[in-house]
Amino acid sequence: MHELIDSTEPAIGSLAEARAAIDEIDAALAVLLERRTAVAGAVQRLKPVGGFAGRNPERERQIVTAMAEKAPSLGPERLARIMNVVIEAGLEVAEQRRIEQHRGAPDES
Repeated sequence: MHELIDSTEPAIGSLAEARAAIDEIDAALAVLLERRTAVAGAVQRLKPVGGFAGRNPERERQIVTAMAEKAPSLGPERLARIMNVVIEAGLEVAEQRRIEQHRGAPDES
């Protein structure tokens, strides 16, 4: 797999350049988070028990450990906090989509 982002510190000479760089990164993060949410929704549909009840703490630790290897300055504790929010938001979206699909399903009575 190729590197998504060059993690070296960029040469930024002004506050405006720094903010523009952050805006660009935030836009990429938004797209990646949307994609992650979609894939996590597929995981929820494939699990025998989905949603918050189906959370897998061991899998979440594996995710954080792998991320910490790629982002050592953030470390596992910070990444665990970040990923907890990301995972919970994804579960909320999956649940919302499940409810919306259920409402849109033809009545079987």
